[in-house]
Amino acid sequence: MPKRYITPDGFRCLEAELDSLWRKERPRVVEEVATAAAHGDRSENAEYIFGKKKLREIDRRIRRISKLLDVLEVVRPDPMQAGRVFFGACVTVVDEEGVESTYAIVGPDEIDLKARRISVESPMAKALIGKRVGDVATVRRPAGEVEVEIVTVEYGL
Repeated sequence: MPKRYITPDGFRCLEAELDSLWRKERPRVVEEVATAAAHGDRSENAEYIFGKKKLREIDRRIRRISKLLDVLEVVRPDPMQAGRVFFGACVTVVDEEGVESTYAIVGPDEIDLKARRISVESPMAKALIGKRVGDVATVRRPAGEVEVEIVTVEYGL
């Protein structure tokens, strides 16, 4: 797996999820499976079958996060970046219609569209990278191009 970038906050969240899966979720499901297995015939035991399926999903997620943590590179903001948009920035823009939006530019493994955490690989982020407060960026998107003006740039997600 090639190196992937992540913010310090995103890395902490993945570590916390891995810890929770190992210490809480997996032991709980193992106990449920053991209890279901004690009820007899496993071939027709829905709780046992469902529990084993859930356990496989947890183990798959644990393997994925473990592999991911090995290749992720945590990117911390550099004080020299102040005022410019780079990875990890929280950017407020205003579009042509005067609508203001704020986006956090993060790695592909920490995207959360509801929280406005967008991938550094997204059209919006690509248009903003390297720009300063007051600059206008043209965002190429499927619905057509839109121009946005950068209002603020902050770091410290």
